[in-house]
Amino acid sequence: MEPSRYVTTRTFGDARVSLISDGSGRSTIVRDLLVPEAVWRRDVPEADDLGEITVGYHCALIEIGRARVLVDLGFDDPGPLSMWKPPRHQRSPGLLAGLHALGFGPGDISHVVVTHGHGDHFAGASEIRDGVRQPRFPNARHTIGRADWDSLPSRHDPHSLLSVHLGAVARAGLLDPIDGDRTIVPGVDALATPGESPGHLCVRVVSGGARFYFVGDLFHHPCEVRNLSWVSRGRDAESMERSRRRMLTDAGPDATWAFTHRPFPAWGQIVPAGEGYRWIDRP
Repeated sequence: MEPSRYVTTRTFGDARVSLISDGSGRSTIVRDLLVPEAVWRRDVPEADDLGEITVGYHCALIEIGRARVLVDLGFDDPGPLSMWKPPRHQRSPGLLAGLHALGFGPGDISHVVVTHGHGDHFAGASEIRDGVRQPRFPNARHTIGRADWDSLPSRHDPHSLLSVHLGAVARAGLLDPIDGDRTIVPGVDALATPGESPGHLCVRVVSGGARFYFVGDLFHHPCEVRNLSWVSRGRDAESMERSRRRMLTDAGPDATWAFTHRPFPAWGQIVPAGEGYRWIDRP
């Protein structure tokens, strides 16, 4: 696959941001919204008869100064040894191939931010080397919200994705659970945005007057931008809406955004619309 089909790059001031698609698939995420089907279907015309839509899976590489900050790690690499094989999904060549297309290898990554503790965001954290599971990015400090590490029951299941992949990072002394906001490097901040999970983080890039936000699962579909109170089952609705409003206030109307599950290339803008907001794709 040509890199242009799964890697896209833009510049924000002195920062260079690349989105790397890890694949796409069919999802019931809008069907799971806690609003009546007749209501959400008006805002999601692409949903099929089963209420499924096509979603993407994105990671982001931020180059700023001498730092190389990777946001989310996607699935583990495609292939027969993959632990993560969701049905009805099509994989891209993978995160490592995307980094290679940009001129980098795993050892070039200085920092990793995991937006939250769901498997499609961190299953690429480790690999088997010399018969031992080890961190895939051995020189990177890995940041995750403390509430998504300390309190998840799956951490104590030795066979869970969390225990296998982020556990390898923790055992290597490379995992930094955080409370609240944290500056990763000058110009790049991890911002506490609970709701999707208790420790969910968004990442903000500010450089040269430009602003970019990689917001993980703060939004899953543009219908949630138009309807900030819409959330799927299993989420903390009150915290989710509060986090969304915090980020919209922080960003202003001129920022560029990306969220994990927008189909490639995922760049967009959130602008005021009446008393609310709307999403505009900016491919």
